[in-house]
Amino acid sequence: QHPGGLVVVPQDMDVTDFCPVQHPADDPNSDIITTHFEYHCMEANLLKLDELGHDDPTMIRMMEDLSEQMGERVDAQKILLSDPDTMSIFTSPAVLGLPDDDPIIGKTGTIGIPEFGTPFTRQMLVDTQPKQFDTLIRLSGFSHGTDVWAGNIHDIVVNGIAPTDKCVGCRDDIMLYLISMGLDPKMSFKIMEAVRKGKVKGGKAGDWPMWVEEMRKHDVPEWYIESLAKIGYLFPKAHAVAYVMMAFRIAWFKVHRPLAFYSAYFSIRAKGFDASCMIKGDKVCLDKMTELRGKERDKTISAAEKDMMTTLEVCHEFYRRGFTFEPMDVYKSDATRFLVTETGLIPPFTSMPGIGEQAALSIVEERK
Repeated sequence: QHPGGLVVVPQDMDVTDFCPVQHPADDPNSDIITTHFEYHCMEANLLKLDELGHDDPTMIRMMEDLSEQMGERVDAQKILLSDPDTMSIFTSPAVLGLPDDDPIIGKTGTIGIPEFGTPFTRQMLVDTQPKQFDTLIRLSGFSHGTDVWAGNIHDIVVNGIAPTDKCVGCRDDIMLYLISMGLDPKMSFKIMEAVRKGKVKGGKAGDWPMWVEEMRKHDVPEWYIESLAKIGYLFPKAHAVAYVMMAFRIAWFKVHRPLAFYSAYFSIRAKGFDASCMIKGDKVCLDKMTELRGKERDKTISAAEKDMMTTLEVCHEFYRRGFTFEPMDVYKSDATRFLVTETGLIPPFTSMPGIGEQAALSIVEERK
C-alpha cells in the first residue's frame, strides 16, 4: 500500500488541463483532489511520484533515540558498513552468543533483520556464505527478482559452476559486465533492458540470437548466457543498496545495542505480538510455535497466525540471549512502545489481546 501517489503538474498549468478530477467519495467538501483516471493514461505527459511507507527508517530513528536514553546516542549514518561483528551474523549466530544448532534460529543470526529474516533468505545466506557487503546487495537482488534465484543462480552457486559475486544480482550488473567483456556499450544496455523486463525469457527479444553470438565472440561463458535467458524481472541496484544499507544498520544495533533493537522490532515491525503467551517465557513460546507448525502442516493456519509465528521466532531468540519481558505495569507501561529496562523490556498495553490503541492511550491519559 502506498500512502500517496503524487501527480506533479507544471506551474503554469492546471491538473484539469490533463484529466478530470474528483473529491473523496466520503467527503465531497474536502480540499483533497484525486485524478479521475489512473496514471498510465497520462504518463507520457505528467510525472508521478509514489510516496512509499517504510518501517526501516522509523525503526532506525527509534533505535537512535533509545541508544541516547541508554547512555550514548548512536548516529546510524556513521555506522561502518564494514563492521566485522555485524557482517558475521549473515553466516553465524555466534556473535549473538548463540549456538548454530538451534532448530529455530538456524545457522545465521538474521532473524528480525529486514531483507534477510525470512526462511527463504536465511537459507540463501547459508548457501552463499556472504563475507562482504557487496555480496549482500547481490542477494537482495536475487530475492527481489523473478526467476533469478530458484532454478537459476541457486543451481549455479550450489553446484560450484560460478561464485555468487560473478552472477547477475541486479539490472546494472549485466550492462557493466558485458562492457567489461568488450561488448558495445549500447548493445550491453539493450541486452540488460530486454533481460530485466523478461522479454528474453518470454521470447519477445528478436535480437537475442544476434546478441548471443556477440557474447560468445567476447568469451561470455555459456552458463551466464543461459542464466540471462531464464530471468523474468530484475531489481535496480540503487534500490538494493538502499535496502541493504538500512538492513545492515539495523543488524548493527542487534549486535551492539540488542535491547534497543528488540524494543524497536516489537514496537514497530512485529505483527501479532500476543503478551498473553509471549511474555511468559521461552517454553510457552516454543509450545505455541509447535501448535502453529501443526496448523501449517495441516494447511489450516491463518495469515494472522503466520505473522505470529515470525514474532515468536524473535521472542525465542530474545529469551535465548538472556533477556526477559517484565510484567506489564499500569504505572510504567507505555501505550504502544516496548520500554527498555536493565535486563529486558516492559510490554505496552496494546500487546494484550483486545486492547486497541485508543484504549491504551486513554489508560496512559488516566494515569496522568
